[in-house]
Parts: sequence; structure tokens; C-alpha cells
Amino acid sequence: MSTFDNPFDPDRRLRAGGCSCGQHFSEAEHEHAASALRCEPAPSEDKRYEGVVASAVMRAMFPRDAARRAFLKSVGASTALAAISQFFPLQTATEVFAQGGAPEKKDLKVGFIPITCATPIIMAAPLGFYSKHGLNVEVVKTAGWAVIRDKTINKEYDAAHMLAPMPIAISLGLGANAIPFTVPAIENINGQGITLAMKHKDKRDPKDWKGMKFAIPFDYSMHNYLLRYYLAEHGLDPDTDVQLRSVPPPEMVANLRADNIDGFLAPDNICQRAIYDGVGFMHILSKEIWDGHPCCSFAASKEFITSSPNSFAALTRAIVDATAYASKAENRKQIAEAIAPANYINAPVTVLEQVLTGTYADGLGGVKTDAKRVDFDPFPWQSFAVWMLTQMKRWGQIKGDVDYKAVAEQVYLATDTGKVMKEMGLTPPTTSYKSFAVMGKTFDPAKPDDYLASFKIRKAS
Repeated sequence: MSTFDNPFDPDRRLRAGGCSCGQHFSEAEHEHAASALRCEPAPSEDKRYEGVVASAVMRAMFPRDAARRAFLKSVGASTALAAISQFFPLQTATEVFAQGGAPEKKDLKVGFIPITCATPIIMAAPLGFYSKHGLNVEVVKTAGWAVIRDKTINKEYDAAHMLAPMPIAISLGLGANAIPFTVPAIENINGQGITLAMKHKDKRDPKDWKGMKFAIPFDYSMHNYLLRYYLAEHGLDPDTDVQLRSVPPPEMVANLRADNIDGFLAPDNICQRAIYDGVGFMHILSKEIWDGHPCCSFAASKEFITSSPNSFAALTRAIVDATAYASKAENRKQIAEAIAPANYINAPVTVLEQVLTGTYADGLGGVKTDAKRVDFDPFPWQSFAVWMLTQMKRWGQIKGDVDYKAVAEQVYLATDTGKVMKEMGLTPPTTSYKSFAVMGKTFDPAKPDDYLASFKIRKAS
């Protein structure tokens, strides 16, 4: 029986079987359901904790299932619970359990790509957020997104900085074997831009971009979906009218300088470095396409959560704590200095300050100010995941039907993150779904198929 099953049910077994989520008779059944993205969480965290403690007490009092069943059938579950509570402080034990135990692993590795989207993950090391939560975390600078994915899947990294759509793609088996992954926290919102080479400063109308070459960081990225959306809204088919190339962010400026590409949609520090080096200018901020869009995430496999739940909880608290700190404007200059060194982003502090403070040169002789150019909000809205799934379908990455709600709720851990935020004195949203507008077009997460059907430009199914 799972530790999350009802210990006062005389028809359930206490000892053999059970799974980590409490909804299946065995771990094998759980893994099968999880890989199919059908494993539903328990009704509430409080009930799950109560079940864990009560199960432990019942196991200790009745080592044999037959004796427990006979006892429960003779007195009933309510009487049994009341009787046990007189002799054992179930409520107190439940509260202690809910607070979490010591990390199973204190020494952890978290991979990251050197971009400002990873700010909370990176800064949590030099500014002490990991150690504050009892962890010794090595943040490992990594060359590209495919490497991040592979090293995390191969368990070289315990968790990682990932593009927000990547855990969805990994869970669905897109581009790799299907492995259940999760997003307990969004790293950043906004914080990207479309940068063009200086030779295109007179081509500000996207309708003039036919035949141009653009770089994106990865196929399963918000950059890909936002650039495709922007092009399509201006009448260009991103699969036939332009060329899109996957290029690691640290290599984009060099490719722009070498005239290998005409522009890119990339993280703001890459955009700002192109401006700093005099090879590009800011065409548009990503927030002008969708204000409040997610970009990157903190991601971990379900296996890591199951095998090291306390380590995962501490890591999530550290990331949420760092994200809350990064969200405050008065901390941004300190953060820029902390993440600038070569072992982190390896960029001039001036470049990072322009990104994080929102006062920046646009590459065309102007200085602009936008305090929300990049922002940090850890809550993993499940409606974000639903929108990404519509774009995966729109551009042919997903074939056939998809259960938007089931996938979103398996991968984006809004309920768990909301609980962590409350425990830390933060105020999470009261729902995990919300509507928003992308280039003036409203997205209703309850009607994803209608939204998808409304696009004239899409990949033929």
C-alpha cells in the first residue's frame, strides 16, 4: 500500500506495493501512468501528509494486515482514528512531517546556459541561497540545450535550467525518449528580444524579411514559438519564407558578426551584447509580443523528486527564494555583478545591468527604459503549458490529439509551488490557469483547440 493511501480502509493492504504518488497499486503501474501523463495527484497536500503519518502508525501497531482489518471492521475507521489520536499526537507528527526532513543529498549539480534567463539559478550560488536552505550546489555552465537535456536525463545533473517547453517535450518523447519531467518554477518572464544586424536597420517591417536567416536557441523554446508567431502575424510562413537555425545563445553574436545570420530572437544579454559590440540593434522586445510570457524554467525529473524528495523541496525553496529576491529592482545591480564572472555568464557588468535594470541602449543611438524588460516570477502557470502545446501542434512538433490539461498539470507543478510559496510568506495565485493576450489576440486555456484552429498560417497536418 502506498504511504498516501487511506490507512483506515480495511480492504487495502498496508505493506506490499504502492507508488510514490499514492494513486496506484505499484511503482510499475505508477511509472506507466506517469509516462503516459495520466497520473493524477492526491486531493490535497495536507491529506497526503496525514496519510503518510497515519500509515506509519498503523504499520507499527498492526504488523499483520489481518489483525488491522479485523480491528477496523470491529470499531470502524473514525473510532480507530480517534482512539489512536489519544495515544499518539497525529496532528503534531503530521505538521513535523509536512515541514520536511533533512536533504537526502546535500551535494547537488544543477546545469545552466550562460544567459540572464538563468539569473535565479546562477545567483543562488554566489549570493548564498542554496546554502541558506541546507544545500551545497554546484551550478555547471553548459554549452547548449541538447547537452543540458542529455546530462539531466543521464543524471549527471540533479536538476537544470531548461527552456520552459523542454520538460513538456521530454515528457512527451519529442526529440528524445519519453521521461516524466517537471517544472516546479519559472525562471524568468519577458527578457528576450529580436535583434537584427546593423545592415537591416532600414528593414523594420517584417514583411521585408523574406529570405532572411534567423537564429533561435532550440526547437523546443519560447524563442522559436514567439518568433514564428510574430512572423506569421505579419504574413510570413516561418517554414518557407525565412530560414530558422538552432544556434547556442553564446554563439549568436559571433554568427551575426560573421554575417551567417541576419538576426535572432534570443535572451536579452545576447541582444545587448550584440548592441554593445556594435553589430546589431534591438528591433523589438519580446514583451511587446506577449507581456508576461515565460521563457526559462527550473526543471527536474520525477525520478529525482521521488528518490530525493527533501533535496528537491530544499532546492525548490532556494530557487523560489532567489527568484523573489531577483524580482526586486533594488537588487538588480548587485545581481549583475554576482553573475557576470567567467564561470557564470561571462559578460561585462554594464551589459547585464542594462538587461536587469531595464535602462539600455537600443543600438540605433537611443536609450530606452523599461523596468519590466525582464522580470522574475516563479509560479508555473499551467495555462503557459497549454499555450506551448498549442504551438507545438501548430508547427507539427506534436502529431495527433493531445490532452492539454493532463499534460500541463503533470509537468507544471502549480499546486506544489503554490504551497512552497505560502510556506515562505509569499502570495501565490489562487488558480493555476489564466487568460492572456499574444499580439492582441486573447488566449483562453479552456479552449485550446479553438485557438489553434484560428490561425491561418500553420504547418499542414
